[in-house]
Amino acid sequence: MYFEIIRARATLFFVVDDTTGRYAETSPGSNSGMAYSCPLGKLGHSFGLDFSSNFSQPPELSVTNLPIRGIFNSGKRTMDHDKWTPDETSQDKWTAVDRYFSEQLSLSDPALDAALAANAAANLPAIDVAPNQGKFLQLLALLVGARNILEIGTLGGYSSIWLARALPAGGRLITLEFNSKHAEVARANIARAGLADIVDIRVGPALDTLPKLQTEITEPFDLIFIDADKPNNAEYLRWALKLSRRGTLIIVDNVVRDGAVVDAASSNPDVQGARLLFKQLTALPSLSATALQTVGTKGHDGFALALVTAG
Repeated sequence: MYFEIIRARATLFFVVDDTTGRYAETSPGSNSGMAYSCPLGKLGHSFGLDFSSNFSQPPELSVTNLPIRGIFNSGKRTMDHDKWTPDETSQDKWTAVDRYFSEQLSLSDPALDAALAANAAANLPAIDVAPNQGKFLQLLALLVGARNILEIGTLGGYSSIWLARALPAGGRLITLEFNSKHAEVARANIARAGLADIVDIRVGPALDTLPKLQTEITEPFDLIFIDADKPNNAEYLRWALKLSRRGTLIIVDNVVRDGAVVDAASSNPDVQGARLLFKQLTALPSLSATALQTVGTKGHDGFALALVTAG
């Protein structure tokens, strides 16, 4: 992507060329002006500039006249934040990088592979977290020292396996699944992974099960992963707070919706569910939250991360 930090005679000017990976940089200099740190023939040609020698007066450029290119659209069309979808080349690249991470970091094993295969054989939606995302969840659970984990949205149990593997002896994971068929597949996957004794699958609407948990549990949850029907995200967050303690980490998946989360006029209930979630995250003083957008095998999406800071 091309970008710059505007110079003012003696400040920084910085440009990156995504087609070559080369960059130009200026630094404060003497009266003779500032020099570019490396030749950028291709970039210079784009702007009608000669980068082959130093400039006594660097060219005047601004952010507004730099082309928006790179991973967003590969230079093929103007970026539209509300309507953009990744082109095939971008998606292939993101998938290849995820595959590389998985291979290099050994993010699969027979139990995890069998779970994905069983999910596919049962025609479950292919919306499991990616292997690197599953490992990320596991690392978060380890970082907070989670002994009690709540997962809202089991699907076929793939993410449940990742999270349960982070638990210490005596730890437990309760996972909620609306669909009985999904729960049946998940039970088999979890048992195959040797985790049946520590993973408890509850079947039924989560908003019916959560009040029961409030009266049942003796200790609050240390980590809560919300990955269920998106229109109810704000309600799930409300219940997550009731079932948490100070220091509980709450993760909400799929909050970017291919970038549509910025579209206030969207008629998509999943998008509006994500937007309502962010309003609630902003309004709750007991939470310290952030959100990250991601690209990868699952396309363009992201997650919200909130730490319970009071309670």
